[in-house]
Amino acid sequence: LILIGGFVQLLAGFLAFRKYDHLGGAAFLTFSALWSSYGATRILSAAYPPWQNLTLASENARKSEGFTAGSVAFLLLNTFLIILASSFNVVLLLMTLAMELLIICFLLFTVENLPWPFEIVMLSIFSIICFYGATASLANNMFGKDLIMMGPPLFVAERSKEDHDDPPPCICPKSHCTSGLRMIADLLNTGAVCGVPTDTVYALAASCKHPQAIEKVYRIKDRPQEKPICIFISNLDQLRAAAPPISPLLWDFMENVYPGGIGCIIKKGEWLKKLGVGAGYSRVGTQDTIMIRVPDLTVLVHLIDMTGPLAITSANPSGEVDSTHHDMVISRLGHKLEGVLCDGESDEVVASTVVNCTKIDESGINIVREGCIPAGKVMQIFERVKNR
Repeated sequence: LILIGGFVQLLAGFLAFRKYDHLGGAAFLTFSALWSSYGATRILSAAYPPWQNLTLASENARKSEGFTAGSVAFLLLNTFLIILASSFNVVLLLMTLAMELLIICFLLFTVENLPWPFEIVMLSIFSIICFYGATASLANNMFGKDLIMMGPPLFVAERSKEDHDDPPPCICPKSHCTSGLRMIADLLNTGAVCGVPTDTVYALAASCKHPQAIEKVYRIKDRPQEKPICIFISNLDQLRAAAPPISPLLWDFMENVYPGGIGCIIKKGEWLKKLGVGAGYSRVGTQDTIMIRVPDLTVLVHLIDMTGPLAITSANPSGEVDSTHHDMVISRLGHKLEGVLCDGESDEVVASTVVNCTKIDESGINIVREGCIPAGKVMQIFERVKNR
């Protein structure tokens, strides 16, 4: 059970690091190392009792000195973690305090002076706290939301007035304000690049009327030129008005997946200019295909209605994790952007699912990238539409 707990904390630590929670990640990895070593030591001790083998007993005596030194080192390290955890959250603080007592148990065990009842009580308390903390961290980091409460910090550092007055690196209006939406729309219409929320993760947006803005997106992200950029439209009626040469099967499929977290790759053509993709025609998609998506987010749909089709790609440096909060966009790319539309936590922690529909009538669809919509669900939708 102790070794299983160590593995759970190891997993929680890695997930915490992926979400830029460095303190939580360091704490969980440290606890995982100590808990696993403690469990392994107890298992070996039970498997090879020193009174059964005098040679092994003498060897264990020599090794106990190393265990004692390691316990003292863990005590010192955990003391610093306690101080840091007090400004993080209650659960992490309790975990570090319980870990301190467990390290004392480990130290007493190495010198063969550990009362059995004391060990049972401390392991029980520590197990409950750690399993709760690890479970909460796993759930919160996997879903990107505070599903399980971790408690407020015990101490909050006072920020100086200068820190409060530091202006953001770009314009950052709130998404629920009409004035903020108009501000971002005006920026996009003049050729700016802005961070915007979507129904999946945050994205960089540029107007399709301004090819230089789309080129700037590539430079901001350090995105390879061979990777195409998709376009977002506000509704499927816009696409119908452009009259693309789309088969009835593809229309039916789109009607079942739009709006939502699925993007469809279709054949490119002059009809895109009727859609509102002006001078940016050659900068979006590939030479022959284009991915189109209709987002299921009201604020973004309104924004597209004000700007026309937008060239969209995820708001993160190329190769790094997606941005799931406007603060991540501002801190990572804000100094390169003209504006960020702030909408809080994103609805998803991964990007959209991309489906190649260019040969839908001949050989069906092909999942290019599995994202927030599982590939199995996409195929179920397609089979249902095809068999009508």
